[in-house]
Amino acid sequence: MSTKFSWPITVCILLLLSIGILVIYSSSPGLALGQFLFAAIGAVLYFFISQINYKAFISFSKGFYIITIVLLILVLILGFETRGSIRWIPLGIFNIQPSEFSKPAIIIFLAQFWAKHNPSWQNIFKSLLFLIPVLLLIFKQPDLGTTLTISAIWFGMLFTSRVSMKKVVTLLLVTVLLIPIVWFTLQDYQRSRITSFLSPETDPLGVGYNLIQSTIAVGSGQFLGRGLGYGTQSRLQFLPEYRTDFIFATIAEEFGFLGSFLIVLIYIFLVSFSLKVTSQADYQGSLMTSGVAVMLTFQTTINIGMNLGLLPITGITLPLISYGGSSLVSTMVSLGLVASVAKANRKAIS
Repeated sequence: MSTKFSWPITVCILLLLSIGILVIYSSSPGLALGQFLFAAIGAVLYFFISQINYKAFISFSKGFYIITIVLLILVLILGFETRGSIRWIPLGIFNIQPSEFSKPAIIIFLAQFWAKHNPSWQNIFKSLLFLIPVLLLIFKQPDLGTTLTISAIWFGMLFTSRVSMKKVVTLLLVTVLLIPIVWFTLQDYQRSRITSFLSPETDPLGVGYNLIQSTIAVGSGQFLGRGLGYGTQSRLQFLPEYRTDFIFATIAEEFGFLGSFLIVLIYIFLVSFSLKVTSQADYQGSLMTSGVAVMLTFQTTINIGMNLGLLPITGITLPLISYGGSSLVSTMVSLGLVASVAKANRKAIS
């Protein structure tokens, strides 16, 4: 087995990890050490997965799906509540969040599914039947952000499955019609999060607080930023969740527009390279890499959008930068799959 790296992916991972750990370290060395350890675990998994032919993972797709369902059920049985949500299973010295690991598992499962089934209406509904149990179990935790991310992955991989545009438009129209029904299934705080971005000033100390503080942090950074560790909004803890959901606002305050723009460029390059691999891979490989590209694009867009006050707050982390072991390792596993496809298609590796 040759050990050829996909350097474009590897360099992007190292840059984003370094930025995240550096920003976390400036406020909490202890948390940064934990993030570094999870990054090391993720790096080992990334290297291991990237060196194995991705078809081997596809052959175990049903097993990954079953394990995902079992873990999500265990969350409801063994999980502990944090801020109104039950998402983590305690494993002694650390906790795992199975909903994060459901993302690469679903990507692998759908790659296998669409490689064997043509995108007829019957098979589209069949793929949804497999997806619905995962979505319901995650939504019940409740975890709206991951529910939306997996839904986006499903749509993206369906598009890659050579489905007709007529079916895509029909599904989008059905989705729009279902929004009112989904709205009434949300928790009160989730509805407040979604509506608060329209007029946060109506409740500046309540539901609009997070959004207002985030936009203040972003604006105060100006072009070059206040400097690492000198962001007043985050360091004085006016900005909530400044190491997780709102870490981009922290970066914008401390590194300014220039630093934020460079991070966006890294994400754009990473997604573009993943799409390049998609265009040069075989059908199974293109399905898998497109799923990862959609996941990265969706999470990055939503997170940055909510930090800038352009999108509702949904609790989606910034890939490879936000604090959180499960999210970090899951993303590196997913990128390992892209690197594996790139290794099998050497022309896609620059």
